[in-house]
Amino acid sequence: MENRFPESLRRVGIAEGGFSNDPDDPGARTLNGITQVVYDADRRRRGLARVTLSPQMIGHPLWIAERDALYKHQFWDAVRGDELPDGVDYVVFDGGVNSGPVQSVKWLQRALAQLGLYRGAIDGHVGTGTLDALAAVNDNDALIALICQRRVEFLRQLKGFPKFGRGWLTRVANVRSAGQAWAKGSVGPGPVYADNGHRKAKIETAKQPPSAAVGDLATGVGTASGVGGGALQSANNSDVAGTLLQAQDALTPLSYGSEIISHIVLSLVVIGAVLTIGGLAWRFYANWKRAKVVDALDLGVAVPL
Repeated sequence: MENRFPESLRRVGIAEGGFSNDPDDPGARTLNGITQVVYDADRRRRGLARVTLSPQMIGHPLWIAERDALYKHQFWDAVRGDELPDGVDYVVFDGGVNSGPVQSVKWLQRALAQLGLYRGAIDGHVGTGTLDALAAVNDNDALIALICQRRVEFLRQLKGFPKFGRGWLTRVANVRSAGQAWAKGSVGPGPVYADNGHRKAKIETAKQPPSAAVGDLATGVGTASGVGGGALQSANNSDVAGTLLQAQDALTPLSYGSEIISHIVLSLVVIGAVLTIGGLAWRFYANWKRAKVVDALDLGVAVPL
């Protein structure tokens, strides 16, 4: 495998752009793709004083040396880039820069699992099992497509997607094209800078899935108000249900002599039915949505043996 780090770094550098400090960007203060948090941690590790990232540092030899060394240690080595196949190395590296090495490796592991080659833990760490699975791949072009598909599904679950989504998707498309070209021994398209494509895409900013509790409450209220039986026993579970049930019980004897009261009683029954059906529908939707989010974010994923 050819050493792809220099060219991968060049492409990532173009995608990441210069200085950024957008309040909606979880990366906050960032220079050439390196966040202030990551830079601070690296300098502390080396026993150096804190330096605030600034546009004035762009192009400075000392900064370039620090930046490139940090990219090599913090991102390329973290995904074991030198041991990954051509094209796959760049795709996983770029994903690691944008969303963190652990998350990017999870996409790789999920893709390998989809191909039936990996049955280990989706832990975000390249170990022997991951490397053995990679060695068994006979179509890295298809593998790269699956990795990028997982990445796109992840990005769509982030709060920043409405604002940064177009840039993220443009970046992933370019990375995919270049990675697949490298996998085939070709050069591929040139790197591009996509507006907002450099914004950090972290799992900490994922959207929360809807809660099924709302549906459970509505279903409980509807059931307790007389739909589906068990009214008196279920009414104890909800003040709203109890109120509906009491009103219905009080008005029912009077409904025989009053058409208006009869309509009111019927309305209460209908309300209970609507709440029950609506609650069941919401619970189904919430559980479906939660499962989709859990899958996209690789939360608690277990690959069956």
